[in-house]
Amino acid sequence: MNKQLLDRLISLRQVLHKYPEVSGQEAQTAKRIKKFIADYQPDEIIENIGTYGLAFIFDSKNEGPVTVFRSELDALPIEEINNFTWKSVVPETSHKCGHDGHMVMIAGLADYLYHNPPKRGKVILMYQPEEETGTGALKMLQDEKFTQLNPDYVFALHNLPNVPLGEIRCRDDVFAAASVGMIIRLKGKTSHAAQPEKGKSPAGAMAEIIQMLEALVRETELSDFALITPVFARLGEKAFGTTPGYAEVMATIRSYRNPDLDKLKKSARKKAEMIAETYGLSFDFEWVEEFSASINQKEAVEMIKVSAIENGLNYHHLTTPNRWSEDFGYFLEKYPGAIFGLGAGMDMPELHNPDYDFPEDLIPHGVHIFQSIIKQINQ
Repeated sequence: MNKQLLDRLISLRQVLHKYPEVSGQEAQTAKRIKKFIADYQPDEIIENIGTYGLAFIFDSKNEGPVTVFRSELDALPIEEINNFTWKSVVPETSHKCGHDGHMVMIAGLADYLYHNPPKRGKVILMYQPEEETGTGALKMLQDEKFTQLNPDYVFALHNLPNVPLGEIRCRDDVFAAASVGMIIRLKGKTSHAAQPEKGKSPAGAMAEIIQMLEALVRETELSDFALITPVFARLGEKAFGTTPGYAEVMATIRSYRNPDLDKLKKSARKKAEMIAETYGLSFDFEWVEEFSASINQKEAVEMIKVSAIENGLNYHHLTTPNRWSEDFGYFLEKYPGAIFGLGAGMDMPELHNPDYDFPEDLIPHGVHIFQSIIKQINQ
């Protein structure tokens, strides 16, 4: 990669980092990406896919496969504690998952495709909103503007802190877990703390539900790894004179297999509702931030491995999937492809930490891996 292009990509990355936007609000981020890539004269630009999704199409005008490379647009609701000049200026919002870096690696392909157009089929650079909430991929998939693209392959990456810089980590079958957030709301009746018998406290039900959730995986017949993690609980108000009348429990369910997630969802809801009824409480339930398992196709994984070797990068085959989730899994449910991890270097803050920052030394590695995949499929 020549220095002029790398400097442009670094400059874009720092602007994106300085002005982050959370899920569902990525309008200005999309405009900045469009302005940058439009300079490389894609054959077609499609905007507002789902919400703020973008597709930049480089068309050979010849028959052949359609290859999509995806990046995320959104940042996180996290206050940044770094002090560099490109520090986020948006309160309680920052790029702490590296999506700013992912965006510029995909943008770097525009320069390559301008100078090395595909010889067959199409290459599409795609930008997806709302990855962090698990809603963006589905919105794009349900939009006719995207379905008309009809991809043959879809690819994505995610940077991995505390993995050697540029190391590729991948596997066929399950790469990242399915997950969903659950919210259980219990409503009883307040009373004076001196007369708890005159109210309906949800305290006992809340305790039983937490214990039930922690035991549910052990008690359910599943095909693969699964985990339920209680993440939040609230009981009543800070008032010593009041017996509580409301409780809320939140937990994350995750599994390597989508059918196991469905089984745990049904069981958790049924058992929580039974506990609530036993205590005479009204019951409300909500599922949020659901992610499908990311299941890689073997052929696509082999292309990634070939690309790693071609670029002199270490390829590490994962023996077990990642426990975290990625909503790229929804694309992989419908189209062949793969997502891989790209080492961001050792001794780094972890993803979602307030002092995390995407390492700019990683930019050329991501661009080159994707370039090599283009060569295998479209050139």
